[in-house]
Amino acid sequence: MRSLSTELKSEIGKKVSVSGWVNSRRDHGGLIFIDLRDHKGVIQLVITPDVAEAFKTAEGLRDEFVISATGNVRERAPELKNPNIETGDIEIVVDELTLINKSEPLPVNTHDEGDPSGEDLRLKYRYLDLRRPSMQQTLRRRAEYYRCMRRYMDEHDFIEVTTPILANSSPEGARDFLVPSRLHPGKFYALPQAPQQFKQLLMVGGIPRYYQIAPCFRDEDPRADRLYGDFYQLDCEMAFVDDGEVVRQTLEPLIKQLVTEFAGKELVSNDVPRIPYREAMEKYGTDKPDLRYSLEMVDLTEALKNVEFKVFQAPCVKAIRVPGGASFTRKQIDEFTDLARKNGAGGLAYIVFGDGEAKGPVVKFLKDEELKAVREKTGAEDGDAVFFGADEREKVNKVLGAVRIAFADTLGLKDDNKVALCWIVDFPFYEWDDGANKLDFGHNPFSLPKGGLKAIRETENKLDIVADQYDMVMNGYEVCSGAVRNYNPEIMYEVFGVLGYDQEYVAKKFGGMLNAFKFGAPPHAGCAFGIDRMFMVLEGLKNIRDIVAFPKNGSGVDLMMNSPSAVDDNQLEEAHLAIIEDEE
Repeated sequence: MRSLSTELKSEIGKKVSVSGWVNSRRDHGGLIFIDLRDHKGVIQLVITPDVAEAFKTAEGLRDEFVISATGNVRERAPELKNPNIETGDIEIVVDELTLINKSEPLPVNTHDEGDPSGEDLRLKYRYLDLRRPSMQQTLRRRAEYYRCMRRYMDEHDFIEVTTPILANSSPEGARDFLVPSRLHPGKFYALPQAPQQFKQLLMVGGIPRYYQIAPCFRDEDPRADRLYGDFYQLDCEMAFVDDGEVVRQTLEPLIKQLVTEFAGKELVSNDVPRIPYREAMEKYGTDKPDLRYSLEMVDLTEALKNVEFKVFQAPCVKAIRVPGGASFTRKQIDEFTDLARKNGAGGLAYIVFGDGEAKGPVVKFLKDEELKAVREKTGAEDGDAVFFGADEREKVNKVLGAVRIAFADTLGLKDDNKVALCWIVDFPFYEWDDGANKLDFGHNPFSLPKGGLKAIRETENKLDIVADQYDMVMNGYEVCSGAVRNYNPEIMYEVFGVLGYDQEYVAKKFGGMLNAFKFGAPPHAGCAFGIDRMFMVLEGLKNIRDIVAFPKNGSGVDLMMNSPSAVDDNQLEEAHLAIIEDEE
């Protein structure tokens, strides 16, 4: 059997055999035309009454029936050629036609044209949704994407090693999926949130450079850029590396190659900036800044320190200049204001500049020299608008960071044909957990604090301790996280001690790693790229569920396989589990 492709053009005058699905059927009385589809495309079949058995079979065919056909390839008459398909210059005149399997009427649309089916319906019948040409193309592209990554890693002396799926529970920042042990009652495995501990142990084991396309499992709420349950990352680690810049310089060319050669997109800058975490928060209000556009926050606290306007008498006053913002409608400004309020602001003050004048609700509260300072500090010109945030610094950053993104959306500044990369570096080692009212790790305990033991012991404000940790950001999405690792047991005990955990706790949670580190552990560093999210950005898609074969829906349910589901009592008994019903 032949797959459908433009190769059939070289077979004009020859007999071929093809198979696939009936894409459409047209009965013109004396002739029946069938568009036959397989994973490579569509070819037109022509069945005439001269071949009585084939004609009779063709009369009973319906969309999505599976058939095979044998016949001669011929060039279509000039007026009958179809420029919309690759095989539109040719057709197959059928001698034999075989019905392989029938199909019931489909519950979802298997064409990209026409009204799309709802997402839940598509996911329930995902095996049919995969027939859409766009989904076929996505899965082929994803396979090519994997080949590009593996080729680069192999060429740079990384060794592909698989690590266990049944592992131990580990604090990676999300909830674990727990697996009860039948052989060890009352104990549990955990599906790995990442292969973090195993890849560090590989470094101790003498592997110079490790990688794998690793499955990871996290019980996090799904969203448009995050799959529920399981996802994949390009996981890698390098031995005898004590500076994160070595990792960044080693892996950065791969990402540039994926952007330009694989995705065919334009890099906003070939020089990928390194932005300290605190600087990113001060300029963009987020540690995931989209650098396809500027819209940086400008600190006006000092310039407006003597202003009489009560709102601006705050610990921090910042502003964003929006080029062309004078064109915003009243409705748009109200929407920006509502967004600011949702993020904790009381409102959103603004000034519009035009014809050498400043207009807006707050202008009457500002002196001429203060308006001049705003214009000079922000670089505002006629036709621009300046929006303000005034409050505690963290809240101002959060509010203006959110409206900055909304400004870009409204002005159409997010060009999907362009990719802006940056590295966010020097993350805080610790952070304050408001909910628990205590200090906690900023990311995880496996990063090495800059300055080592001295920094942990001598830094009075522990929130000032910086980790040699780094994220790569692509068009406003975090696509990579990495760090120089903590490979010293003494430092491991110390960083947990700051949070009130004793050595016994650390040994119990991380005994495997700590024991290994006692036997000549080399310095090492690495990172992991979220390849699902990165692929979504490179393909210009907005929903991450569109780039995997069998995703769960927005509620974390597999509608196709009816998962999660109840299990038999005997299965629970074997796993030493019991279901406790809520008293309500």
